[in-house]
Amino acid sequence: MEIKSYLTPGQVAQLLMVSPAAVRRWASEGDLNSMTTPGGHRRFFMEEVERFAAMRNMALHQSGKKKIRVLIIDDDIQFSGYLNALLSGFSKYVQVRVANDGFHAGFKVCEFTPDIVLLDLMMPGMDGFEVCRLLKATKDTANIRIIAISGYFSKKSAEDIVAMGAEACLEKPLDKGKLLDLLGLQQSSLAM
Repeated sequence: MEIKSYLTPGQVAQLLMVSPAAVRRWASEGDLNSMTTPGGHRRFFMEEVERFAAMRNMALHQSGKKKIRVLIIDDDIQFSGYLNALLSGFSKYVQVRVANDGFHAGFKVCEFTPDIVLLDLMMPGMDGFEVCRLLKATKDTANIRIIAISGYFSKKSAEDIVAMGAEACLEKPLDKGKLLDLLGLQQSSLAM
């Protein structure tokens, strides 16, 4: 009899660089297949996690010691400074870089190779929609997680950017807890 090894929601969250709550939500919605133990706990096969990650263009991060690289792309210098300061508080887990327009973001993507991009939708010149389209259309950058942020939030713009490949679209003023949850940086997941 072959013994299968299973992953817990916390282990899957570390591999996908998300919160355990996101993993549980994907499992309950049927997007990420899981088993339930007799005690009611979810368990995941590695093959299923790999399938899910490939379907969503997400990279698996095997090393728990590797810092998450986050690129902030926002033309609002005060807001990008706020995000930089917020995430720098997690410097044990995160490296942060900032680009203040879509054009310079291209250089930062090449030199910094981010895991996650926090992307403002409305910027002069090259807007967030165009940046997202370019990142998702390029083989080397297609697996970068994109979290859009907009001061001009609408249901349609959120649906459009998610359809282009972004994971989520958050509204300004920003719900800090929601962002940290999407990044897997809430305190409970850091204690794992």
